[in-house]
Formats: sequence, C-alpha cells, structure tokens
Amino acid sequence: MNLIDEYVKEFPKEVQVKLHEIRKVIRENAPMAEEKINYGMPTYIFRGNLVHFAAYSKHIGFYPAPSGVEKFKSELSAYKTSKGAIQFSLDEELPLELIRKIVQFRVEENMKNN
Repeated sequence: MNLIDEYVKEFPKEVQVKLHEIRKVIRENAPMAEEKINYGMPTYIFRGNLVHFAAYSKHIGFYPAPSGVEKFKSELSAYKTSKGAIQFSLDEELPLELIRKIVQFRVEENMKNN
C-alpha cells in the first residue's frame, strides 16, 4: 500500500469513491507522473508539479495550478474557484471529463515549459 492509498482510506467510503475516480483519471491521462504526498495531499509530478487533490468536509479540492483554472474558466463557472484551485462539492457527481481535459492540458503545458 502506498501513501496515497493510506490518504484515501482516512475518509468515508463515499468520499473514497470520488478520490479513486479522480486518481484514476489522473493516472490514465498522466501515466508517467510520479505519485507522492506533498503539502499533505496526493500530488502528481511530471516535469514539475502537475496536479494535486484533497478531500475536505464538504468538497474535494483539485489544484491544477493557476493556468489550469484560467484555461477552463468558462467550463468551471458552476464551481467555486480561486487562483489555482477548484472545489467540487461532495453532494454532486465529479465532472470527470473536465478533470481529464485539465490533466491533459497540464501535461502538455509541463512538456512545453519544462
């Protein structure tokens, strides 16, 4: 068992399902990324920080860097966002297709810049 598995197991089952869904999307779209715990949350590294995610009491935070939020600003209008963060409510289905597109964008961005 790795550190991310241990992180996920700290949460209620319904939250674990969502965390596993996000992890699966990231791994499918960035299979070369290294998984680790940074800043106390699951982190993916590929030519620098790629994305992070974390569970909270009412939402899952997804952190694709400021560029990942800015690029998909119009598609993220239904979600609370800040400079480098997106909040997905635990009461709603995750927008897995949008997460996939953001991860792919970040992979391409890191390949160009690093």
